[in-house]
Amino acid sequence: MAVILARAVHWFCEILIFLLVLRALMSWFAGSGSSPVTSIYRFAVELTEPIVAPIRKAMSRFNTGALDFSVLVAFLLIEVVESLVIRLIFLIF
Repeated sequence: MAVILARAVHWFCEILIFLLVLRALMSWFAGSGSSPVTSIYRFAVELTEPIVAPIRKAMSRFNTGALDFSVLVAFLLIEVVESLVIRLIFLIF
């Protein structure tokens, strides 16, 4: 049971990380309009914005200029939370 839950948590986090990387890379190529690249980018943004927006808001106190590190911080937080949740799963079960 614990292994199945741990794998589910791992896969969920891997999908989130994939979407964050996709979002970051495609932000360079997605323009306005209805191109397939823009559609994929918008999909990735819609799925990851609930994670990235609070981080961006918290980081607005720091002057990072034109660079947005919120996606990188979200990536790191997902990794930390994944590790903690998997440890808790194995402690409980």
